[in-house]
Amino acid sequence: MDADYEKKVAEVKEKIKSYPDFPKQGILFWDIFSALTNGPTCKLLHSLLVKVLRSKYPDVEAVIGLEARGFLFSFSLAAELGIGCIPVRKKGKLPGDVASYNYDLEYGSDVMEIQKNAIPSGLKCVIVDDLLATGGSINAATRLLQTCGADVIGCLIVIELEPLKGRENILKGKDRDHDRFELSSNTMCTYNNETCK
Repeated sequence: MDADYEKKVAEVKEKIKSYPDFPKQGILFWDIFSALTNGPTCKLLHSLLVKVLRSKYPDVEAVIGLEARGFLFSFSLAAELGIGCIPVRKKGKLPGDVASYNYDLEYGSDVMEIQKNAIPSGLKCVIVDDLLATGGSINAATRLLQTCGADVIGCLIVIELEPLKGRENILKGKDRDHDRFELSSNTMCTYNNETCK
């Protein structure tokens, strides 16, 4: 992207606040809501996400929002592009016939689900979420979509916590079986041991 794009990303990044020891001791929480509550910043972030989707993923057919903050972006992006918006949710939150994927977390495990009838075979989709930490959610969503026959052509993330190396896990995940995914991973605002604002 160009210098104007980078300047606009810096404007968004400036509005994202952090909170130490939330939700528990030792965690520095980066809060996307602090940027979204500011009308001009919210509009700017939306325009930047649309720009990335249009330029890097011109063939995208659906935007996949991850529960829950990914939903903040997936609907408006899909509406802007005139394509489908599909939620990936935690177990038991979607009606009808669902596909499930179990995945490990740092402390335990979780399950993601998607409605099977939402994913026609070969659907070109981009996963959208607010935060990339370890990459576990993105990897799980990718695997879930692949089991449904989707073609995950990339992901778009607003905030990346670089010290947690989530990008490396997405690109070189130990259980990754879909090489094409490593071609595209985009984040807007990266944080590398920055202090609280």
